[in-house]
Amino acid sequence: MFLEQDFADVLNNDDDDDDDDDDEDEKEKQGMRWREDDAGRLTRFDFSRQGLATMFSSEQEARLQATRGEKIADGHKNTHVDRDRRWGWGAWSGGLSRGGPRLSELRPWLSRGVAGAAGGAGSPGGGGGGGGAEKGGRVRCSRRICVLFGSLALVFLTSLFFSISLRGGVSFNYLEPPGWEESRRVKLVPSYAGAQRLSAPDAQQQKTCACPRCVGDPGVSDWFDENFDPDISPVWTRDNIELLSDVYYWWVMLQPQFKPHSLQQVLLKLFQVIPGRSPYGSWDPARCLRCAVVGNSGNLRGAGYGPTIDGHNYIMRINLAPTVGYEEDAGSHTTHHFMYPESAKNLAANVSFVLVPFKTLDLVWITSALSTGQIRFTYAPVKQFLRVDKDKVQVFNPAFFKYIHDHWTRHHGRYPSTGMLVLFFALHVCDEVNVFGFGADSRGNWHHYWEQNRYSGEFRKTGVHDADYEAQIIQQLAKAEKITVFPGK
Repeated sequence: MFLEQDFADVLNNDDDDDDDDDDEDEKEKQGMRWREDDAGRLTRFDFSRQGLATMFSSEQEARLQATRGEKIADGHKNTHVDRDRRWGWGAWSGGLSRGGPRLSELRPWLSRGVAGAAGGAGSPGGGGGGGGAEKGGRVRCSRRICVLFGSLALVFLTSLFFSISLRGGVSFNYLEPPGWEESRRVKLVPSYAGAQRLSAPDAQQQKTCACPRCVGDPGVSDWFDENFDPDISPVWTRDNIELLSDVYYWWVMLQPQFKPHSLQQVLLKLFQVIPGRSPYGSWDPARCLRCAVVGNSGNLRGAGYGPTIDGHNYIMRINLAPTVGYEEDAGSHTTHHFMYPESAKNLAANVSFVLVPFKTLDLVWITSALSTGQIRFTYAPVKQFLRVDKDKVQVFNPAFFKYIHDHWTRHHGRYPSTGMLVLFFALHVCDEVNVFGFGADSRGNWHHYWEQNRYSGEFRKTGVHDADYEAQIIQQLAKAEKITVFPGK
């Protein structure tokens, strides 16, 4: 202990040398020594054997406790700094300390040193306080790391969700192509291939039909042979119900819709109402199937093509295409009528209704129009019920749609016109194809033959279809002797 009063008495009696000598002798006899501590005060120490042992033991213990307390305090102070260094985030509360301990140096103290210092320190304000601070630092560290990893996990799951959605995941059923995994594994089949194969003729066999000129005859035009694919079916059936992913995503974006529909379920319901089979066979050298593709151009008016059109095996018409009152120029017979929901009309019992779908809702509509009548509106009012022969209803294959867009119109326009779709439909099911009512009239007008307004054909300037490029395709087909064009008036 410190003897402050004794020290004051000694300072006040400097002149009394004898008393000092006696006191010093007495202290030496008692084994005591005076020593000045760090604060400048004199402290009496016991230098006897027992006193020295006690002093060294107490001083060593105090020094060890002080060292542990400093390490704990430094570890608590620099934990966030080392965490910043490790993660590269910069300081959270102040600048970085070059002399701070590393996280690896603090791990022994975090595991056992803190508990030992807190329990071994004599005062609750020393090591115990450091242990509490370190525990709080560990809790804050754990919370921040949890927040970090939670954020990373959220970002990963979000990106995975959108990736699966774009690839046809289960989140958006109406964007899920049926049989995604199976279709993705098919690598050798073209993206526009249908399941039904219309066998191509042998290269050595020049005649594929009994007509004077046959569509399927090879070697007549290299351009036509390079682009023509006889393996693809123009009709969507039970056999080719699955679409490859590139076809599906291109098709659903023609007229985007936001009401979810599962394409596979819609088709399965549709094929319970209609046959879902293709009535067209493969090439037959003994057959001559002549087809007339009748457009709606005003050049039909006054042309007198009616009897010629009616003389074909198949007579294909598009959208409204009235015949009553126009029999002399446009004919009176019809075997195939190509329409979409917004242009549909009732047909005679012997006419095949060919639906040209631009969206899944069109398939829902035809199922409804032939049964319950629930659908009355798509993007425009549609017929609630449709009077047609169910056994003759066919659906235009979206894979065939994209095949025309890729191989023939070459992406001119957003998608091919309905007239081009019908023309290539005929080229794939007929032996001889004759074209009526396509293009402008002799005065350059693009109107319909039943309309008096010669400006009604301004649709060709909208950019949806490239009418000029499609006209060039028709000219090339005629030059290749694959079709015959009747120009009209």
